[in-house]
Amino acid sequence: MSTTQASQSAQAAQSAQSAQPQASGTAERVVPFKMAHLVYRCRQRDETVAWYLQLFQAHVVFKDDVLTFITYDDEHHRLAFFNMPDIPPKGEDIAGVHHVAYSFRTIGELLQTYVRVKAAGILPYWCINHGPTTSLYFHDPEGNHIEFQADNGDDPGAYFHSEDFAKNPIGVEFDPDQLVSMWQAGATDAELSKVGAATTGKSSF
Repeated sequence: MSTTQASQSAQAAQSAQSAQPQASGTAERVVPFKMAHLVYRCRQRDETVAWYLQLFQAHVVFKDDVLTFITYDDEHHRLAFFNMPDIPPKGEDIAGVHHVAYSFRTIGELLQTYVRVKAAGILPYWCINHGPTTSLYFHDPEGNHIEFQADNGDDPGAYFHSEDFAKNPIGVEFDPDQLVSMWQAGATDAELSKVGAATTGKSSF
């Protein structure tokens, strides 16, 4: 066997070994690569599905008397809804998930979405600049909380370590229509995402 062949054989053996499962306690850390979908139990299934279709500009991929599946991108389904009209309504005084958040690429996309859903009669109940994000919160027909957000700046995670965040980790509320006016007038992303932009003067902490 030549030196080159020996080297290639050694490399192949090393690659094969690295592909094998590692011994317990020494495996490389493996985590999910994406969030796949959420499933809701609904007392008002059809009304809730219609709301999510509007909010996400989504489409139905399957529906029968029991289940509806919808998606808003190339994933086969992002949300599913059980038709369960006889279950008790969701309560705010029980342990569980508070809200689910979805990110937009820019604050302009977030504001464009606000304009679109407002025209469809869907209004956020809370508009707040958290510092790391600018966020809009919605209630669906079942009382679940949905957050639409856009990151503020190039390194929103750094805000968690700032003195401003230590003083107010919740944020400052803003008027979305005023922020839209600033956006339509040509304000930069930095101006739109600055804490205090279009503020209502109300702190949530």
